[in-house]
Amino acid sequence: MIYVYLDDYRTCPPGFVLARNAEECKLLIDSESIGILSLDYDLGWSEPTGYEVVRYLVETGKYPEQVYLHTSSAAGRMQMYHMLSSNAPIELKLHNGPMPSTLLEEIARGS
Repeated sequence: MIYVYLDDYRTCPPGFVLARNAEECKLLIDSESIGILSLDYDLGWSEPTGYEVVRYLVETGKYPEQVYLHTSSAAGRMQMYHMLSSNAPIELKLHNGPMPSTLLEEIARGS
């Protein structure tokens, strides 16, 4: 099981696999079991957003165990959160914000 961090700009936290764009993230979703998926919304000028990844999760039914929304885009966070909360299975742990530092430290120690 892996942890995936989708972001075009920020540094990837230790213990995570970095996806720099939506396509890379979708490839990881298709090929790996994902424990935590942390999503940014804005992924570069004229690039698909994190919402594209959320739509892919809903369309394929390939959900991680947990989703965090670390984006600084309030509108993007609301859009992704609404889509997931309306469609994801009840067992998905959905967090409307970034991962807490204690979790990041725990994952870094385990990697």
